[in-house]
Amino acid sequence: MTRRLFMALMVLWLAGCSSLSDDLRQGRAGTTEQGLASFYADKYQGRTTANGERFDQNAMTAAHKTLPFGTKVRVTNLANNRSIVVRINDRGPFVRGRIIDLSRHGFRQIADLNQGLVEVRVEVLP
Repeated sequence: MTRRLFMALMVLWLAGCSSLSDDLRQGRAGTTEQGLASFYADKYQGRTTANGERFDQNAMTAAHKTLPFGTKVRVTNLANNRSIVVRINDRGPFVRGRIIDLSRHGFRQIADLNQGLVEVRVEVLP
């Protein structure tokens, strides 16, 4: 009985994880994610992003692991409630715990660059 209950709970838990992941992969409006945001190093200025654009530190763009290119998201700094809207045009960040990499200009709008990392909520917009 206990084993069956455990298995049922595991199946429900995994189904819930996959649903969030699918929502993010498909860019469903209203989907949210919480974690750390960072910003691109200067060495990436002018390099080609995953969608073929040239990266611009002054643009309001970002990298996300799974959201479709062109998806607009609201990124809110949880410490000060400042938020920005950015467009996904690259893949990453590929560092554990980080969920989004912002352009320098975007990061500066919600936090001091000296912080380097901030806890944020990312919400997919329609």
